[in-house]
Amino acid sequence: FSPAMLFTLIGIKITSPGPVIFRQIRVGLHNREFEMYKFRSMRVNSQQDTAWSTNSDSRKTKFGAFLRKYSLDEFPQFFNVLKGDMSLVGTRPPLISEFEAYQQHHRARMSVKPGVTGMWQVSGRSKITDFEQVVELDKKYIREWSFGMDLKILLKTVLVVLGREGSM
Repeated sequence: FSPAMLFTLIGIKITSPGPVIFRQIRVGLHNREFEMYKFRSMRVNSQQDTAWSTNSDSRKTKFGAFLRKYSLDEFPQFFNVLKGDMSLVGTRPPLISEFEAYQQHHRARMSVKPGVTGMWQVSGRSKITDFEQVVELDKKYIREWSFGMDLKILLKTVLVVLGREGSM
């Protein structure tokens, strides 16, 4: 992924001032907080208190919109995988504010390492706006986990990203 990461790094630096990497505290396995990395796709100092964005989000830079469209903003999460904070496949890590609002049945999501990709991403991604549906997909992943399922999700992720399904 080095060429894509280098292209992205240069593109961010050329098109907007500020840091290349966006860091955000998320909640992971067993409710442990960690710093998650992404390529910055939004303007510096824009309110970034939500994990959700829309196609028309005015906080995004033009290059940031391109990054989101092809999920290139997610590449730095591979460093989170190398650090052990995340896995390639798992549940999406919530923001602290989101986690604090969880009901008890939502906390089941925290029993596995968060992933760069997962059931939600390959089952509709941002087209799924009902959080309860996301939780059910995550619970299904946890209940039915297998190495084969992870391989299937990774393959589907490539197809979803290339097809730009549900990208923001």
